[in-house]
Amino acid sequence: MNKTKNHQPLVHISKRDSLPMYKSWAIRGLAILAALVVAGVITMLLTGENPITVYTTMVKGAFGTSRRIWSLLQSLAMLLCISLAVTPAFKMRFWNIGAEGQVLIGGLATAGCMITLGDKIPNALLILVMIAASITAAAIWALIPAFFKAKFNTNETLFTLMMNYVAIQLVSYFEMYWENPKGSSNIGIINQSTHAGWLPTIGNYEYLLNIIVVLALTVFMYIYLKYSKHGYELTVVGESENTARYIGLNVKKVIMRTMILSGAICGIAGLLLVGGTNHTITTTTAGGRGFTAIMVSWLAKFNPIYMILTAFLITFLQSGAGEISTVCGLNESFSDIITGIILFFIIGCEFFINYKMHFRFSHKEVK
Repeated sequence: MNKTKNHQPLVHISKRDSLPMYKSWAIRGLAILAALVVAGVITMLLTGENPITVYTTMVKGAFGTSRRIWSLLQSLAMLLCISLAVTPAFKMRFWNIGAEGQVLIGGLATAGCMITLGDKIPNALLILVMIAASITAAAIWALIPAFFKAKFNTNETLFTLMMNYVAIQLVSYFEMYWENPKGSSNIGIINQSTHAGWLPTIGNYEYLLNIIVVLALTVFMYIYLKYSKHGYELTVVGESENTARYIGLNVKKVIMRTMILSGAICGIAGLLLVGGTNHTITTTTAGGRGFTAIMVSWLAKFNPIYMILTAFLITFLQSGAGEISTVCGLNESFSDIITGIILFFIIGCEFFINYKMHFRFSHKEVK
C-alpha cells in the first residue's frame, strides 16, 4: 500500500471574522506597550538614558504647561480636520493624496482676501468672504482630479500628488508677490496692526474657535458617512463600481461630489490655519498634515470618532518627541526614531486584527 505525505505549511494565514471592538483595541493597546518596551531598550543601548526619564519628558513636552496643552489641542484639531477631509474619498476608494495642496490653496485664498480686502470692507464681511473663498478654491482644486478620474479614468494617486507641487509653487509665487517688507521673500504677519481678517477668539483662548469648528465637523462627518444617502452611495461605489452602476447610481457624479466635499473641508483647514492660527501663508503652512492624515484615517478605519484617538496619539508623539531633543540633549533624529518605532508597532498590529495565524506543530502521514 502506497503511503503519501500530506504536506502542510508551517504557518497558515487566514482572514479573521470581524473582531469585537474591545478585542481590536486591546490588540492596539498591547502593540503600544510592546513599542514602548522596544523603544526603551533601544534608548538604553544607544544613549544610556533611562527610558522612564525619556517617556516622562515626552509627557511633559505635551502637557507640561497650559500653553503646551492648548498647542497640542490646536495641532490635534488641524490634523483631525484634514483627516476628516480625506476620509470620504478614501472610503470611496479614491486615493486622494492631494490634501496638502488643497489645504494650501484654501489658505492662499484666505490670505489673498486678507491682503487685498483687509482695509476695504468691514471685518465681519471680510471673514464671510474668506470662508467662501477658501472653501470654493479648495473644492475646485479637488474637483479637477475627480473630473479627470470620472471622465477619463486617470490615476488619481499621481494626479492629486502632482497637484500638491503645483499648489506649493503657487504659494511660493505669491510669497514673493506679496512679500512684506520688500526683499524679505515672505509675507510676514498679515494685517498685524489692524487684525483685519483674523478669526475671533473666544474669551482668552486663542485656539478654542478652531477646536469647536473641528469638533462640529467631526460630528457632521460621522452623521454624513453613517446615516446620509450620500454616505451610503460613496460606500457602495467604494465596494464595487459595477454594483453601484447596477443599482442605478451615477458613479461619476458620486466621485466628483465626494471630492468637492473633501476639498471644501481642506479649505476650512486652510482658513483656520491662516486666519485663526498663523495669520500668514507659507509653503509649509500645511506642515505635512495632508500625508499624516492618511495614516490617521486608515488607522481609525474611516470612523470620524475613532480618528480623535488616532490623531491624538500621533499629535502627542510629535509634540512630546521634540521635547526629548531639548531636555535630554539628543538630536531630533533620535526622537524621530522613537516615534517611528511606536507608529510601526501600531500600524503592524492591524495585521493581527485582520488576520490570524495557524501553526503546524506536528506532521501526520495519511495512508
